[in-house]
Amino acid sequence: MIDLPYLKTICRSTPSKIVMVVVDGLGGLPHTQSTKTELETAHIPNLDKLASVSARGLTNPVMAGVTPGSGPGHMALFGYDPVKYLMGRGILEALGIGLHLDENSIAARGNFCTVNSNGDLIDRRAKRISTHESTPLVRQLNNISLPGVSLSVHMVKDHRFVLVLKGSGFHENVSETDPQSLNTSPLVARSLDLASKNTATSINTFVSKAESLLSNRNNANMILLRGFSKLPNLPKMNVEYKLNPAAIAAYPMYRGLAQLVGMKILETGQTFDEELLTLEKNFNFHDFFFIHYKPADAAGEDGDFNAKVSQLEKFDSHIPRLLDLNPDVLVIAGDHSTPAIMGSHSWHPVPLIIKSALTQGEGNSQFSERSFHDGSIGRIPATHVMMLALANAGKLTKFGP
Repeated sequence: MIDLPYLKTICRSTPSKIVMVVVDGLGGLPHTQSTKTELETAHIPNLDKLASVSARGLTNPVMAGVTPGSGPGHMALFGYDPVKYLMGRGILEALGIGLHLDENSIAARGNFCTVNSNGDLIDRRAKRISTHESTPLVRQLNNISLPGVSLSVHMVKDHRFVLVLKGSGFHENVSETDPQSLNTSPLVARSLDLASKNTATSINTFVSKAESLLSNRNNANMILLRGFSKLPNLPKMNVEYKLNPAAIAAYPMYRGLAQLVGMKILETGQTFDEELLTLEKNFNFHDFFFIHYKPADAAGEDGDFNAKVSQLEKFDSHIPRLLDLNPDVLVIAGDHSTPAIMGSHSWHPVPLIIKSALTQGEGNSQFSERSFHDGSIGRIPATHVMMLALANAGKLTKFGP
C-alpha cells in the first residue's frame, strides 16, 4: 500500500515490467435461469488458459458490502486506501480531458439524462447519446450565466460532460443531484457544511436554467451532476514505488485519475485495439503500464447479460497480444463487479490473476468468480494487489533485518 511505513526502503527500481489490465466491471452474478455468471457463460479460452498458469484470487475493492465507484475501485488497485483518498469524479473527468484547473476551481461530472412529463427520471444516461448529438447541447449550457460565478461546460464523451465553477468562497462539500435510480426526480444539491452553501445555491440555479434550455427535447432533456471536487494532493506512485509508470485509457476519467497518482498519460485511440497498439509502441519506455478495458462495465450497467458476455469474449481475444509482449508480470483485475442482473456496480468480490515466472498454476483452468475462491491469493483487499505485482516483479526487497 502507498501508506506502508518504510515503503521506500523496500521498493527498488529494476528493468522488470508490469502490465496491469483493469477490466471495468469484471465480476458478475449468476443469471436467474442458467445459474451461471457472465464469466462462466462466456467462451474465454485465452483467459482460462492464462488462469491455469497464474496465481488466482478475489479482491474486495473497498470492504465487504460496500459498492465502489470506478474511482475508488481503481485507486485501491494502485495501492491507495479508497476511503482515505476519496476523490470526486468531477476532478478526474476534468483532468482526463486536459483541463488545467487551479486550487479555486470546483469540477463536477455531468450526465445528460431524460425525464418524463412529471419530471421523473426514465433514463439516467439519455440512451447514451452520441458525442455528435451532445456537443451542441454542451454549447447551449455554456450560454448559462450566474451572478458572481465563473463557469464553463466541457464535452467529455457521449452523454458525459464536465462543469467547472469558480466563485468567491466556493467549497466542494455538496451532495449530488443524481438519485442513482429511476422513476424519481433529480435531487436538489445540498451543502454538507456551511462553507459550501454558496456552491450548492449556484449549482441548483445552474440546473434549473439547464432544465429550461433542454425542456423542448424528448431525450437528453435534463442534467445530473455529481462528484463535486477540487484538486487533491496525493502521494505519487512513481516516487513511492520507484516506478516509471504509464497509463493507457480511452476514457477521460481514468486518464485523470492516473495523472493524479503520478503516471504518464500515453495518447491513444478510442478502442481497446488502439490501446494495445499504444502499449506495444511504448513497451520499451516504461516499467509499469495500466491499461483499461471499459465495454464490459457499460454492458453490465445497461442490464444486458448477453452483451456483457460478448464484451468479455472480445476482451479474451486480445489476450494473445498481451502475452506476445512477455511482461515479467501480467495482472488481470477489475475495479468492481457490475452484475448485469443488477444493472449497476455491486459489492461482490472481483476475480484477480497474477502471472509471473514464479506462478505455475493451481490446478484450475476456469477464469471465473467461483473457481477463484480457492486460489492461492485468497480473498484480499484490492489495496494489496499492487504490492503483489511489485513482489512478483522483483521490485521489493526484504522488510526488516
